[in-house]
Amino acid sequence: MSDALLTGKTPSAMTKTPDSIPAAGWRRLFVGRQGRKLREALLAYLFLTPAFLVVGLFGLFPLVFAAFMSTHRGLNRIPGTFDGLGNYIQAIGDLTYFLGFWGVVILVVLALRAIARSAIEAKEKNSPFWQWAIPGVGFGVMAAATLGWIIRLLPLLLDIPNQMRGANNTPENFRRLLGEALTSPQAMEMMWLMLAGLGIGALGLAVLTRNPNLRRHQGNFAAPFTFATIMLALAGAIGWLTWAELQKNIADSFTNGGGLDIWSQMILISAGFLLLWLSWRLWRSASHRDSMLSVVLRLGGAAALMLGAWVLIAEAPRVIAQGDARWWYSLLATFYYSLGTIPPQLIVALVLAVLLFQEIRGRSFFRVIYFLPYIAPFVGTAAVFKIIFSSRPTAPINSILGFFGIPPLAWINEPAGILNLLTPGVQLPAWSAGPSLALVVIMIYGVWTFFGFNTVIFLAGLGNIPREMYEAAAIDGAGRWPQFRHITLPLLSPTIYFLTLYSVIGTFKAFNHIYVLRTGAALGTTDTASVVIFQTFQRDTRYGYASALAILLLLVIIVLTVVNNRIAERRVHYG
Repeated sequence: MSDALLTGKTPSAMTKTPDSIPAAGWRRLFVGRQGRKLREALLAYLFLTPAFLVVGLFGLFPLVFAAFMSTHRGLNRIPGTFDGLGNYIQAIGDLTYFLGFWGVVILVVLALRAIARSAIEAKEKNSPFWQWAIPGVGFGVMAAATLGWIIRLLPLLLDIPNQMRGANNTPENFRRLLGEALTSPQAMEMMWLMLAGLGIGALGLAVLTRNPNLRRHQGNFAAPFTFATIMLALAGAIGWLTWAELQKNIADSFTNGGGLDIWSQMILISAGFLLLWLSWRLWRSASHRDSMLSVVLRLGGAAALMLGAWVLIAEAPRVIAQGDARWWYSLLATFYYSLGTIPPQLIVALVLAVLLFQEIRGRSFFRVIYFLPYIAPFVGTAAVFKIIFSSRPTAPINSILGFFGIPPLAWINEPAGILNLLTPGVQLPAWSAGPSLALVVIMIYGVWTFFGFNTVIFLAGLGNIPREMYEAAAIDGAGRWPQFRHITLPLLSPTIYFLTLYSVIGTFKAFNHIYVLRTGAALGTTDTASVVIFQTFQRDTRYGYASALAILLLLVIIVLTVVNNRIAERRVHYG
């Protein structure tokens, strides 16, 4: 008797595909080809969960905690008293409103651009797009609610140590207080919103993946909606904080009978930066013109726009003067340090890499020697530099200068700017006199320390350039310099871009050797942004203000990274 007769099924029923097997409830999601993909995706996310937890705990949570602390004020208190954007107002003055307003605009633009680009991609693939809005927005709400849950829970958790002093310091009391914090109304509100977002996102994603009409199309477009939802949530939070601080400032101004020029400052500075952007676009377009008259007109228009932008941005120094002068001078010192170390160390490293790439005797030995300053302990080598560049007349560097008849210099203890030292008869303001001689010593140390690392990276980049290109160029009659200019530099552009980006971020975060080499006699001219943040946190115990300064430094690094990417995107050649 056949299997069909035993089972009571027709042969066509026994040959049904897995997709046609009836399944009840949620089991239907895990059947068939789409079910296999879903199972594989769930398994992959299960294996990635530990990595997500580690990155979230040690990477994202410190950033969230710093942002949370930056909105609180207090001396030697965690978290302190909620103060909104008061710490930012103290640091950069009314420029806070400018950053807040444009921060909201940028976040909204990023959200809309992500949606627009994904919509174009879906149209090119002839794939549905807006159906993915439900799961995407659901997951975005879950991510935003998770952030809100952490921020609402943090004050309650940080207050537990204050309630466990003396006789209350018992495990039972700790468990009770922890349970009360986790089940508090403000935390549970975000918890339910987070679970609702997760449920909507998971259900919407499951329905879409099981839809037979969508199986024929490629592409999962839930991610752009998730990203857009998170960006809009951040924009709403920043906008609310900025508006609340602005309302408080307006009320204080009316109470004190003073004027309020925030709006005019924002309009003027914004218009100035807009003119700078237009000037840059006009300047770039000049290189694509065929007519010399068109090139001259565009360059002249760019120069005129730049002049107008300078006039409008001249309002910025008055705004900056309202902030913390020590913070602004630390940023200026950081810019000086970055400009004084990155170009020299990259140029020296490139020259050494080209020389060490040649077939010369002992090149392995020289590679190790040049790399030693980078692997040597920063504190120890900085202490040696401090002795070499001491202000004593018998210090090594002053002894060398004395041999040539040059009077000894204060070096690491000299607060005067370089331009003031070179032109004794002309005393320039501190902000325009250039870096102090003490900061120049730290720059020399920075170049000495990192050029070996850059040399090794350049050697790796040179090793990836095919030798056949040099041989073909030599056959065509090209000498060493044309080969270097037209082959080496273009093909090394990815390496140069990486080292430039790495160096910019590194110089703005540099701390160890600067802290060792700084002296009180330099009058703070060597205190970079990272040193000021550390002193505000460690010495002054102003944790909220230090967190606000750290967030501002992060914004500066992000802006410089974006600018670096925009400049390099057309100058980096791959292949």
